[in-house]
Amino acid sequence: MTTAPAIEVAALEKSYGSTRAVDGISLVVSAGEIFGLLGPNGAGKTTTVEILEGYRRADGGTVRVLGLDPIEGGARLRPQIGVMLQDGGLYPGLRPLEVLRSFAAFYDDPHDPIALLELVGLTEARATIVRRLSGGQQQRLALALALIGRPSLVFLDEPTAGMDPHARVSTWQLVRDLRDAGTTVMLTTHAMDEAEQLCDHVAIVDHGRIVASGTPAELTSRAGVDELLFSAVAGLACNELAAALGVGPGVVTELRPGEYRVAAEATPGLVADLAVWMRDRDVRLGDLRAGQRTLEEVFLRVTGAGTT
Repeated sequence: MTTAPAIEVAALEKSYGSTRAVDGISLVVSAGEIFGLLGPNGAGKTTTVEILEGYRRADGGTVRVLGLDPIEGGARLRPQIGVMLQDGGLYPGLRPLEVLRSFAAFYDDPHDPIALLELVGLTEARATIVRRLSGGQQQRLALALALIGRPSLVFLDEPTAGMDPHARVSTWQLVRDLRDAGTTVMLTTHAMDEAEQLCDHVAIVDHGRIVASGTPAELTSRAGVDELLFSAVAGLACNELAAALGVGPGVVTELRPGEYRVAAEATPGLVADLAVWMRDRDVRLGDLRAGQRTLEEVFLRVTGAGTT
């Protein structure tokens, strides 16, 4: 048996006056996966997500979310989805437990609000007025609200914005647990490390179009070139290192203080020669990557926001 996709979008279009915010986007999100929709500000990802959520009507194309048209089937769709907004949507004069109990009343089989507060790490803040919560705590409350109705599909907009490192890692694990329990997650984030850690598939949007898509591993390996990237102390003698590696002048460059590129095929011999050269000079080698870029580097490259 095959499982129907959670989201199917074909040739999606949306304009505001003369501005085309979404220009023919097509994508498929499998049930039970974490899908990242990435893009710079103004790229069209927020409009796309709002159409999927049923808050905006598309000008063209077809959209199916859990098998339903988000506009025509909105009444049937809304109980099955959860939405976490990046900002707003909380009642500043209420307490977290009061907010969750209020929202729980809208659903036939909601999560237990007290258990949900514990799940997102807000038990000790359950009686604190929302406006007195930290930014990270408000984000965790927004996440709890998105989950209160036991959704089959949840939309998370910048879910860890404002969180401290511990809360961020805990939220990552919570998102993974949702996926493992069968919930589909559509994630929008500007944190490329978050997308790389969490997402099964990503689509990068720029100027209303998808400019790259695939698994994070596919995108980072596909962008690979013949080069070796490493970090060490700033100010290494690049020409001296190039001679030791048997490559020409200018092949070894310092991209920024302490970060270097060797623009040559990263053979085992080249890596060994680099390690020997650094050992002989008692230089500690930091990060070492061969023929692969980070998701952030891919993002900058395909959106025209960088030249590397």
